Parts: sequence; structure tokens; C-alpha cells
Amino acid sequence: MKYLILIGDGMGDYPCPELNGLTPLEAAQTPVMDHIASCGELGLAQTIPEGMPPGSDVANLNILGYDPRVYHTGRAPLEAASLGLKLKPGQIAFRLNLVTLATDGQGRTIMEDYSAGHITTPEADRIIDQLKTDLAGPGLSFHTGVSYRHLLIIDGGDALADTVPPHDIPGQQIAPYLDRLGREALIVKLMNRAQQILPRYDVNIARLAAGKKPANGIWLWGQGPAPAMPTIKEKYGLDGAIISAVDLLKGIGRLAGLKVIDVPGATGYLDTNYQGKADAALESLHEGDFVFVHVEAPDEAGHTGLLQDKLKAIEDFDAKIVSPILDGLRTAGHDFRLLIMCDHLTPLKVRTHTREPVPFALMSSSGEAQRTAEPRPYSEKAAQAAGLLVPHGWQLINRLVNAERSK
Repeated sequence: MKYLILIGDGMGDYPCPELNGLTPLEAAQTPVMDHIASCGELGLAQTIPEGMPPGSDVANLNILGYDPRVYHTGRAPLEAASLGLKLKPGQIAFRLNLVTLATDGQGRTIMEDYSAGHITTPEADRIIDQLKTDLAGPGLSFHTGVSYRHLLIIDGGDALADTVPPHDIPGQQIAPYLDRLGREALIVKLMNRAQQILPRYDVNIARLAAGKKPANGIWLWGQGPAPAMPTIKEKYGLDGAIISAVDLLKGIGRLAGLKVIDVPGATGYLDTNYQGKADAALESLHEGDFVFVHVEAPDEAGHTGLLQDKLKAIEDFDAKIVSPILDGLRTAGHDFRLLIMCDHLTPLKVRTHTREPVPFALMSSSGEAQRTAEPRPYSEKAAQAAGLLVPHGWQLINRLVNAERSK
């Protein structure tokens, strides 16, 4: 038996006036996901526990069977694991976003873009390399990730600092979020110093000349110490792989004992290498019995608030990930169980993550062959109407692999 989880990050949404009250999932053309919803279980899963932030770290730990109330120590340490960084006792990892800051009509600094215009990794690498010199200090180490997503590790850093994700505050003043950390806090001093020096970097001068957003600020958040987790093999007896363009997911995969497959051209946005991801997923099943495929594009479109981009991201996920993987499973003659879902909602209206239960659809190869269900779509409304709620996201994987296999 082969087991697969396919995640369209942030696909879920609210009804949109521009779509005559439909959500993007309802309006998008998703025939393959609709087929899966018609062949098996359709329902809702609560991936964000009460009192926890609605982030992809919390949600995807949950989906992989790890109760985040037990295993979550912060987002940044998961990304550190992706880079092969082993945090020592007392070290705290912080996520470092390269961001674009702007000045509003009253001279106040606001968060214009949490991704610095989706800056390229080569450009970001040059910036991080310069920051290693310009922000150097005892107990500080900077590490390049992908695009705008990077890491700072601080010896003796404040794991309890009241930080906020930059994608939660688009268009907002940054001063209140710095003030609540304390103007003398080390991370505030680093962010303030970065604002002074980044505009002078050659990369940013070139980006401005090309009409692109500069990376004129850094934003530190998502901090925590190293977590300790059992592997998927130990928990469920499965060997497998994870495929994602995002360091966070790669880090979760490493800590879960999964093989991390790097796909050339995987970007985390609409231009990602969909075919490469689908091919890699099917190839991994020659050796393993489990694969987790994550696509970031719908979430990024939600954060930017661009309806057409989100519709395209959802339709591409259906046509370029779910469809070829399902076809490949059929062609190979595998017995399989396949789970499709989003990790959280990223509504266009609010441009950040929310904590409502997410729709999921779970089918097996035997269920497809014996399909008797009435056609039904994969959507938030249809999932709610199905009447099935999994109250704890970490329980969902038991439905995938069958409860008797879990330990």
C-alpha cells in the first residue's frame, strides 16, 4: 500500500463578492480534486489547536501526526533543521525575512511587502553575506535560505519574545510591534540597524533601478529552540519522502525522518516546477511507501490578495500535481490511499492565515474502483455539509494509514 498527502497551502478561503459569493475553491476548475471528494471521505479537520498561532508550522506538524501542543517550539527551529543546522542548548533560531518597508503619508514606517517582491535566492544570498559582516556580533550567525526566507541564530536569544509574522501586518505600522519587544531588545536593534544599511547595498540599488521592490529591511520572528520528535517510521512504520520548495516543510520532514527531495526549479510560487514535483513524488514510491507533497503557491497568492493568482494556483495544483500523481498511481497499479487538503485558510480578504477547520478529501484505490457516491466538489461548503469533523489535526493521518498501524 502507498500513502500520499498532497497539500495546497492556504487554498481555503472565504466567500468573495467578486465570485458572486463563492470561495476560490468553489469557483476554480478542479475536476480531479472533485473526483477524489466524490470517491471517498470528505470532511473538515481542525489543524490549528485553540490558543496556537495559525501558521504553516503548526498546521503541517498536525497533518503529519505530531500534536503541536507537544512538539512545536517555534517555526525557525524547524527551518534550521532544513538547512542541516543543529541548535545547541541555549541557542534560539529566528526566522529572518527580507522585507520591503515604506513610509506612509504621515512619515510612519509600514510593512509594504513581507517578501521583498519575492526576491531571488542569489540576490538574497548576497544580502545575507553582507549582513554577516555589517551586523556581526558575539553569538550571532546568519544563514541563507530560499528567496526572502532566512535564519538568524542567537546564543541565549529570547525564546519568549512577542514577535509577529510580517505577513500578518501588511500595510501596518511596524513601530507598535517593535515597541512591544522593547527598544533595547537585541532583535529590535538589529532590525533598526538593517533599515539604515540595506538601502545602500548594490542588490537593492539594482532592484530599484529595475522597478523592483528592494529588500530594505529585515524582520525577525518565529523563534524557538530545537524540538525533539519521533520519526514517521517510529510512529507509523512508514518510510517515505517530503517534497516542498519551503525550508519550513523540509525541516519538518528531516525531523520526521523523511527523505527530503529537492526538485530543481521549485520556487514556492506560481512559477514552480509542478511537473518535477509530481515526477519526484511518483519516483519516490518505488522505494518508499509514503510521500508528502507541499505546494506553496495558493498561500502566497492569498497573502498578496490577488484573486486571479489564487484561482490559478488552485487550478494548477489540481491539474499539475493531483492529476498526474493520480494518473501515475493508476498506471503503476499501486494500491494506494490519497489525502488532499490545505493546511490552513489564507483568505484574500485578510491576507493572512486563519484558524477555521480546513476541508480534506481521502480516497483509496479500492474506493475509486467501486465508486458509488454522488458527485460532490472539494470545497469548504461541501466539506462542512458532509458532517465529518476531525477535531485534532494530528488524528487525521490515522485515517490515512488506518488506525491499527499507528503506535
